[in-house]
Amino acid sequence: MHNGELDYVEREKGCAFFKKGQTLLVEGSRNNGVYCIHKGKVKITRMGAEGREQIIRFGKEGDLIGYRSLLSGEPVSASVYAMDETHACFIPKHVLFHFIQSNPAFTLDLMKLACKDLGDAGKIITNLAQKSVRERLAEVLLIIDNSFGTDEDGCLNVSITREEIANMVGTATETVIRLLSEFKDENLIENKGRKIKLLNKRELAHIGNVYD
Repeated sequence: MHNGELDYVEREKGCAFFKKGQTLLVEGSRNNGVYCIHKGKVKITRMGAEGREQIIRFGKEGDLIGYRSLLSGEPVSASVYAMDETHACFIPKHVLFHFIQSNPAFTLDLMKLACKDLGDAGKIITNLAQKSVRERLAEVLLIIDNSFGTDEDGCLNVSITREEIANMVGTATETVIRLLSEFKDENLIENKGRKIKLLNKRELAHIGNVYD
């Protein structure tokens, strides 16, 4: 974007702070713009047939949230919650559509993002159908690591509960706790309080059938 376009965004955007657990978008609602995450982390969840929420992916600094439903004219397909203190800028619909119509490079980047998100969604469906719980857990740990990196202690740099991990894997919390204990006994991970440190990413990738 050139300076004039950036100035336009600055004039039109609205920024807000969200505390941990607060909602940015609600599944089934209509949104009039998109959020760009300036700082913080969010989880994106979808309600299952049995009324149980499933985490489908995460969002972090620099991510654009809510664009797909805005482009399709459909209700928001997933809820978005802050995982820690999050600063997000709201970009109104007319601003987004202005750039789509006037900036081919921006439109191409948005298409690439949509294709990536669609591919990721397809992987989730395939994994739930074809992979064992142990395989899915190994992959989820690597996804979290890839999304947020590690802190100064080498632990996953996000506050996430065992229940949330189980939610993402698609199994019971007790099963995740048991498998994490097995991973610990196999020296694949280390528990530091509620935090998890990945000790052998290569073996976790092998277990989860994750290939670059």
